[in-house]
Amino acid sequence: MLYLIGLGLSSEKDISVGGLEVVQRAERVYLEAYTSILLVDKAKLEAFYGREVIEADRELVELGSDEILKDAATLDVAFLVVGDPFGATTHTDLFLRARALAIPTTVLPNASILSAIGCTGLSLYNFGQTVSMVFYTPTWRPASWYDRVRENCSLGLHTLLLLDIKVKEQSEENLMRGRRVFEPPRYMSVAQCARQMLETEGVKGEGVCGADALAVGAARVGGEGQKLLCGTLAELCEQDLGPPLHSLVLLGRRTHDIERDYIRAFAVDTASFDRAWKDRYGGDIKL
Repeated sequence: MLYLIGLGLSSEKDISVGGLEVVQRAERVYLEAYTSILLVDKAKLEAFYGREVIEADRELVELGSDEILKDAATLDVAFLVVGDPFGATTHTDLFLRARALAIPTTVLPNASILSAIGCTGLSLYNFGQTVSMVFYTPTWRPASWYDRVRENCSLGLHTLLLLDIKVKEQSEENLMRGRRVFEPPRYMSVAQCARQMLETEGVKGEGVCGADALAVGAARVGGEGQKLLCGTLAELCEQDLGPPLHSLVLLGRRTHDIERDYIRAFAVDTASFDRAWKDRYGGDIKL
């Protein structure tokens, strides 16, 4: 049996009881380690589980799935995923490969950023399409995310932006030379995301995510060090929310008064928040 097990977002203790039981009896346990990260390292997981965990990088998951699935038709193999198992298409692909080989599969879900972002006080019913924001480079500044955000904005819906992480990535030179030398890990911050959004808005000019648009920055959601900040995109460009992982929510115009009252409590500047709200969202604020 192949078990796809969600780990939640924060600590080694966020795994479900059922998931922990599988991990402790499985023949092999893999930890997917490139679409997201836990707020604790592998050693802490191994200490809590009382067994070895094999780190599965992009190359192993996408090109070496046969190794992961070996003997899974007769033995228990656990594949651990930060958040929920189906939070990334990579895991759906592994599931389909197992199905094609007639390997039994079981999925044990857990909290993901898609649900935990409710900690911002914004209603999950008011979210539109989720988009990813990648690191811009001097020669590659993709803007496909802008079209999805525009569609959400046209309906007045919030947009959750998942921010890029670069783990075990190679430089172009090392790739060309065939050298297995990897760059240091990089994690996009709320400030960098806000700057890239404003840069793209400057090119597109459609008023989707201008400097006065309100957004919520979220860091280390679900962890003890969780931090939330609300402000205009211009303000968030200057804010430091600390260590990763970060996410950003761009507010939709249909934001309810209850949502507004919740996010105002962690505004960078309440006077600025009130002005932006009045000008762009829902009129005067009555407290």
